Amino acid sequence: MQTDLRNDEGRFVGRADLYYPAARLVVEYDGGHHRDRLVEDNRRQNLLINAGFRLLRFTAADIYNRPGVVVAQVREAQRARNPDRDWGGLRKASGIPSLDRAGLAERERFELSMGQ
Repeated sequence: MQTDLRNDEGRFVGRADLYYPAARLVVEYDGGHHRDRLVEDNRRQNLLINAGFRLLRFTAADIYNRPGVVVAQVREAQRARNPDRDWGGLRKASGIPSLDRAGLAERERFELSMGQ
């Protein structure tokens, strides 16, 4: 589900593929069409960062081949902004990230929001 993002003055600065407001974290899914729009995407990324948003970008290969890494990076970005909040969904077994039920549900929501 895409979300319109605005700076402190209320001016539109971009649209997020997935947004975590408590952490001001924007998660972007870079499909094949993003290669053709690199300049536009870079400009929008700069606007978002200058407006105080944090941004993570992932490809389909990241999501399908390395879901534990994706979730770990999203969780770490959330924790960095709000270290006292329990973000849940990720547990570690033998030092390797793995998803619990909450993490799997979040992955499903992310994939659905990306149109997968």
